[in-house]
Amino acid sequence: MDKRFMALGTSMLVLKLLENQSMYGYQIIKELDQQSQQVFSLQEGTLYPVLHSLEQQGAVTSAQKMADNGRLRKYYEITPQGSALLREKAAQWDTYQAAVNRVMGGVQFAR
Repeated sequence: MDKRFMALGTSMLVLKLLENQSMYGYQIIKELDQQSQQVFSLQEGTLYPVLHSLEQQGAVTSAQKMADNGRLRKYYEITPQGSALLREKAAQWDTYQAAVNRVMGGVQFAR
């Protein structure tokens, strides 16, 4: 997939994953890869700037926690502000997708 298209929704997708549970970076990468059937395969160098930006916006918080394997990891968690941002981004995405579909002749894409 063209990286320019992916950049449009990366923060929305990360927030959506964090809506269900707090996760550490590599876990986010693997979950996004799996749920998207390998369409969204992020590198750490792509994910961490997104996470840092979301953290600066107050959309996520982070905390060092002990993982199940005994390693100390930085976990990210969505905030109420992040939930509101996710709703806003999802509404924008729906508007964008509907407009593209109208131009494409009503083509519906599988979700």
